[in-house]
Amino acid sequence: MRIFVTGASGNIGKAVTKELLSYGHRVLGLVRSDAGADELKRLGAEVQRGTLTDLDVLKKAASECDGVAHLAFVHNMEDYGGCCAIDRAAIEVMGSALKAAGGDRALVISSGTMLLRKGQIGTEDQKYDESDPFGAVRGPSETVALAFAEKGVRVSVMRLPSVYGEGGLGFVALMLAAVQSKGLVAYLGAGENRWPATHTLDIARAYRLALENGKAGSIFHPVAQEGVRTKDIAEVLGKKLNVPVTAISQRETLDTFGPMAIAMGADNPSSSAKTRQQLEWTPVQPSLLEDLESGTCLESQTALPSWSHSA
Repeated sequence: MRIFVTGASGNIGKAVTKELLSYGHRVLGLVRSDAGADELKRLGAEVQRGTLTDLDVLKKAASECDGVAHLAFVHNMEDYGGCCAIDRAAIEVMGSALKAAGGDRALVISSGTMLLRKGQIGTEDQKYDESDPFGAVRGPSETVALAFAEKGVRVSVMRLPSVYGEGGLGFVALMLAAVQSKGLVAYLGAGENRWPATHTLDIARAYRLALENGKAGSIFHPVAQEGVRTKDIAEVLGKKLNVPVTAISQRETLDTFGPMAIAMGADNPSSSAKTRQQLEWTPVQPSLLEDLESGTCLESQTALPSWSHSA
């Protein structure tokens, strides 16, 4: 298959690109920068220059490929609604291009388990939580994508947990940002809230399997660990970095993490039972706590997060 990968030079996109290439697929990667283009060429992928707002570019690239792995997203927390509108427009254009091309064309879009109702185990059968401030705005991207299942496109939604490894740490990077700014690792309240987590390489394999064999209209949860307590994460980080570990209040969470405070306090355990069965996917990489304890993903963390720039 020839696959168009948006966000191909990002942490997850690069892993997906490598995974696809290693299994004999061809990759056309969307990148914005010279550095990103050079990286993709070194991996053996084709390069498509452009951004998510270049709809004509997205349409042409999708129409010339057998499938699309949509991983790019504009991360501007000052205009999150606008970012989600860009996402929906990109999905609409690429889905329409695949439909017009005909045949067995696959579209796998990226979403998140954090869009589900909190405080309960989220499953692949559940719809995004419309009462959640993030779910209400980004969740409609799932609806736009899944509509193409009835139009002949083999579309599926990949709801990502907190992803670690290969240069990124997902929501754990929030805690590292607090280390940089305050010299401590912080968690909210008793730290009993849980984050689902999966290593980047296991995530990449899930995308490949969905592109190859995913059924139209599927929702997947590539979740290796159903829920890791934030207190446990903070304690491992504190030990590895030799900094204090502190419980903070809701008010302090807002002051420390800004718009991402909602993620710090989210209790988001998520099941992957149907995903494992349907895709025959079994995670094999070290768990989040194992990776943190070994220091592997900390060593590969190339930059602390910025929540106000495009990525």
